[in-house]
Amino acid sequence: MTAVKICGLSEPETLKTAIGAGARFVGFVFYEPSPRYVSFDIAWNLARAVPTSIRSVGLFVDPDNALLERVLTGIQLDMIQLHGNETPGRVAEIKDKYKMPVMKAIRVREESDLDGIEGFEAAADWLLFDSKPEQATLPGGTGHKFDWSLLEGRSFSKPWMLGGGLTPENVADALTQLSPDAVDVSSGVESAPGQKDSRKIKAFIETVKST
Repeated sequence: MTAVKICGLSEPETLKTAIGAGARFVGFVFYEPSPRYVSFDIAWNLARAVPTSIRSVGLFVDPDNALLERVLTGIQLDMIQLHGNETPGRVAEIKDKYKMPVMKAIRVREESDLDGIEGFEAAADWLLFDSKPEQATLPGGTGHKFDWSLLEGRSFSKPWMLGGGLTPENVADALTQLSPDAVDVSSGVESAPGQKDSRKIKAFIETVKST
């Protein structure tokens, strides 16, 4: 089965739902402008509830070392997700400094957005392809999908996730067209920005399992 990552979790109830339904990755957002942002104390408590068989992912956007140091030394995470304008060099620097797997998000609107992907393949442990809407005010969780055909026929040297506007209603189509190692969802399983919906989380994961 394609693995599922539920990102932007902020409450014990929906975290428990994601774990119980079969998510393999759970994500916590450490980017204050996001409606999914979690404080240090909340994230600390949530991460403690994640079984060792599931990977806890911390999402950062162009983080400085001070933020990374505070979060990564105080909260039990398994992976760093970089969702900003980090260069391959910065990705490699963070991976080397904190000795943790790093996933780099690549925001896609047109084919040229995939130029230079080799640098990120070399530096990161995972790639995540997300959408890049023209009028977006946030780097992720926009609810918009991109043209999946841009990834058709491509192969990557590292495992990769498909994100960007996935929902329980369209994830089966995505998995029919592409073969990602995992799918990543945030706004597509919410009832309002930042408010995860347990019913939608279950539906999303069940759809992935049955596709």
